[in-house]
Order: sequence, then C-alpha cells, then structure tokens
Amino acid sequence: MLFSEELEKYSWDEITQQIYAKTDADVERALNKKHLQIDDFIALISPAADKYLEKMAFLSRMYTQQRFGKTIQMYVPLYITNSCTNHCVYCGFQHDNPIKRVILKDEEIVNECKAIRRIGPFENLLIVTGENPRDAGVDYLENALRLARPYFSNLTIEVMPLKSEEYYRLTRSGLNGVVCFQETYNKDRYKVYHPKGMKSKFEWRVNGFDRMGQAGVHKIGMGVLIGLEDWRTDTTMMAIHLQYLRKHYWKTKYSVNFPRMRPSEGHFQPNVVMTDRQLAQLIFAYRIFDHDVDISISTRESPNFRNNITTLGVTSMSAGSKTEPGGYFTYPQALEQFAVSDERSPEEVEKAIKQQGYEVVWKDWDEIFDR
Repeated sequence: MLFSEELEKYSWDEITQQIYAKTDADVERALNKKHLQIDDFIALISPAADKYLEKMAFLSRMYTQQRFGKTIQMYVPLYITNSCTNHCVYCGFQHDNPIKRVILKDEEIVNECKAIRRIGPFENLLIVTGENPRDAGVDYLENALRLARPYFSNLTIEVMPLKSEEYYRLTRSGLNGVVCFQETYNKDRYKVYHPKGMKSKFEWRVNGFDRMGQAGVHKIGMGVLIGLEDWRTDTTMMAIHLQYLRKHYWKTKYSVNFPRMRPSEGHFQPNVVMTDRQLAQLIFAYRIFDHDVDISISTRESPNFRNNITTLGVTSMSAGSKTEPGGYFTYPQALEQFAVSDERSPEEVEKAIKQQGYEVVWKDWDEIFDR
C-alpha cells in the first residue's frame, strides 16, 4: 500500500472540523503526554492552543536540546536550472512566465560550488531545479552530484519526483537526501494550483516519498506551501504522512519545513496568511509531536524571526542563499524563484546563533560514517 491509499481514509473537511472543535482541555491533555497521537497534534495546532504557546515553547526547547543539543546545522541551496514544464500558478519558474531559462553547464556548476565555499564553510548542499525531465533529467542530476561531491560532504536534492530505481541510482552517485514539497494535501484543490505538467498528478507526487523510502534514501525532507490552503489542515495531513513514513521506512531520517509564500514573478496572492506567532506554534507542535524530526527554517523568513526561533525547536537553517540559477557566480542578476527575506551573510548568521549560546554545525555527515 502507498500513502495515496492511506490518505483516502482521511477527510479534509472532517480533519478541519476536528481542528476548530478542540478545547482547552484537549490542549492540556496533549501537553501532559510524553507520546502524542495525531489527535493530540491536532489540539496543539488548533486555535485553542494559542494561549498555551509559552508552555509549548518550553517543551519544544527541552525536547530539542535533549535530542540535538544546543546546535544548529547550516545548509545552502544551489539552483542549477529554472527550466520547468509545469504550470504551477504560484511559482516564478512556471512554464508560461516569459523569463530567461538557464540550465547550468558543467563548468558553471563547478564555479557555483567554488563560489559557495568562498562565502562560508558549508558542507551541506541542497541542489534545486525546476522540473524538466527531458533537458534536466536523471542523467543531468547524476552529473551534477558528481561535480558537487568534491566540494561538499552532504548532498541533497529538491527536484521533480523520480522513480524508485532512479532515486537508488542517485544514491550510488553521492546523493544523501531528498526534499519534496507536496505543496498541499487538499486533493480536490490540488489541480487548481497545478493545472498542467507532471506536477498535476497528485498521486505521483504524494507517493514519491514511498519511492524515496523504497530506494533507501538516507534522509527525506517534507513540506507544504503555507498560503494555498488552511495551514492547520495541511500540516495535520503532513503529520499523518510523517507518521506513516516512520512506520514503513524506519531506517530513514526525516525533516520538515514550512515555507510561507513570498513574492515571485507569478504575482500569485496567497489565499492564507500565517502570522509569525502561528508559525512558532506550528514549529512547537511538530517538535512536541516528533522529538527526532529535523525542523528547518530557510531565508524566506526574516532575521528577527529566525533569531527568536533559534533556541525554541528548529535544528537547521540556510544562510547566504541565492534562489536564482547560477546566483553565486554565473548569473548573479537572474530571476529568483522567490524573494529572500534574510539577506545576512553566513558569518552574520553564525554570529547571531552563537550569541544565543548555540553552536553552528557546518558538517555532521560523511560517507565514511556510513561504511
């Protein structure tokens, strides 16, 4: 059974009703448990939990320090192409936008890697592409991994969903992790945001995480795009998905990310706006629900928010990010996929983290550890 079949057991509308029906008693019950179920998670992301944020923050900090210590892992994204065959209505890379399309060549990828190493001692690289299987498919990704491997110890990709055997092939070429955003679990509305292209196939995308697990990917990253549908319902569905993956692919590590929509070339206006307070509540809820999951915050968020959340549940951050292909060296003025909010240098981010008594981890994995 794949997750798309498991998901059929849950009704979007019923989950939504459950969320908004939660009471103070439900929240207090959840906060007094050591091991939470989905119903407890629902209580913690419900409006009823807003008045309990101080206690949630305390628990989130405690569980994070118990599992990860006082550390923040750093990573950096490298966009290697904005070529895309999808028509996602919210994305600056979508096929119909009249922008210059770039697919970095070998020398350009190497130059980007060298440029990243000059701005900070990064060892965790996230390789990002648009979705163009013909011109930037598995062969292109495999080659990019091989080019980047001499410069970085840990390689993760955020690309189009692949077949299980393709994920396995990439793990043999240096791949450590895969990040994929479901965008929304609302199947009835999914097609509205993804009208054409491979991304319009809901089951293919949502079952991609099963294929990663089957291929033995070391770490799987999950996320929904905050701004499309009710964030409480979407993140509950993702918690259900995370629980399912842990049961079926228990050797794999997991991370979650909650990107709030930022301006892009597509000029799409979010349907839902999440406040900083609500994002903090969501982070606390996920940490209390799952003590082991890596919680990541990107440069989409403001310096102020990132500084304040450093000690309260997150475990990894990006810094110095460029969200355009070749943005570090080759094409520094190209179109961004989204606008970066935290424009501080890696050195400045590191200094802010250390001021709060936390250590920055640039490298926490090497292939020698896996032998």
